[in-house]
Amino acid sequence: MLPSPTNLLRNRLQRLHQRLGGTHWFPHVPLAILLAFGGLWLLHADLGSQWQSILAQLLNPSRRGGLRPEYLPPLLIGTGMLIMGAGLLFRSRLAWVMAVALAAAGAASMLFGQHPRAHLMLAYFLLMLALLGSAWRQFDRSSVAASTLFALTSVVLLIVYATFGTYYLGADFKPQVKDLVTALYYAMVTMSTVGYGDITPQTSEAKLFAVSVIVLGVAVFATSLTAVIAPLATKSFQRIVNRKGIRMKRENHFVVIGDTPLALNTSRELARRGLPVTRLLRQPPTTAVAENIEVVVGEASDSDVLREAGADKAQAVLAMLEDDSENAFVVLAVKELGGTARTVAAVNDAHHLSRVRLVQPDVVIAPQILGGELAAMLLSGEEVTADFVMKRVFQQAAEGNPPAPKPAA
Repeated sequence: MLPSPTNLLRNRLQRLHQRLGGTHWFPHVPLAILLAFGGLWLLHADLGSQWQSILAQLLNPSRRGGLRPEYLPPLLIGTGMLIMGAGLLFRSRLAWVMAVALAAAGAASMLFGQHPRAHLMLAYFLLMLALLGSAWRQFDRSSVAASTLFALTSVVLLIVYATFGTYYLGADFKPQVKDLVTALYYAMVTMSTVGYGDITPQTSEAKLFAVSVIVLGVAVFATSLTAVIAPLATKSFQRIVNRKGIRMKRENHFVVIGDTPLALNTSRELARRGLPVTRLLRQPPTTAVAENIEVVVGEASDSDVLREAGADKAQAVLAMLEDDSENAFVVLAVKELGGTARTVAAVNDAHHLSRVRLVQPDVVIAPQILGGELAAMLLSGEEVTADFVMKRVFQQAAEGNPPAPKPAA
């Protein structure tokens, strides 16, 4: 039976992705570029080539038109997209959340605003939302750098919003706010909820604006503080729980990659038998790890991370991630390191079994595929032998592979 055109296209794309080293740059780099381009496009659509005169209007309300409030949303959204584009390069989940929020805000500004190319830009931001949504699994890292970038961006944008909003509504305060220094002073006092009372809003618009500054100030400062402290606290907790000060010699051990139930149970059983185990995870574990199990945090397909885990000196490297294609990439990365480690690849979907075999792992483990066949055999009265189970669960990737060496007692 010939493969369908869809499967052929998928196989070709996977091979192309593998040849181009896609795990190191896709999809976070293209998404970062698209988000930054969307920010530039939004700034150009609203400010255009007259940005110098607009900046002069922002800083001098006495000029014609004064400070126009419609300039603030595109300035904040466009600038935020440019900065969060850099955050996506770290594969940060926090940057991904902010990018989704900014893309949604950009789409809303196109939907309710008046732009000559509003429909085209609306379609672009909706496409950005779809692409970000489809790639959410790839943004699963907690980066101190990305969190700090998020915190600084949020604080700066809030200060800009509060300062220029106060400056624009200066006549609605008592006494009137006539300069940027006074506007900045009122913004900081309001954001911090100190409220000296020397400048008070008099109109409904000014009062609602003050309420928005207070709410945003509390939310932004609390979120920013949490975003910066949480990764640091997580790493400190990880060092304490897993006793990283005591490093085992990473040779002739087993490297188990992934946080799936299969990976967790495999590492536990190996450790219970007294075998040295190193788990390779993308995120620090949230629960305690056994004392005789080491944890390395990083991208499993990265050669440097694999060397840190001792994959080139291990007895075996077990790729047990949720994504079968990622397991195949891990096998390829381990083979590039050289060494004598045997490679074991887990397969979660029967349709991917033949594709995983293309990378020639030493052993393919397919326990989930076995379930349906065993159920059918038991219900139909067929005999289930140990040899049949072993052949189905542990499927050799190629004929003639020697059996795995037994570890020394």
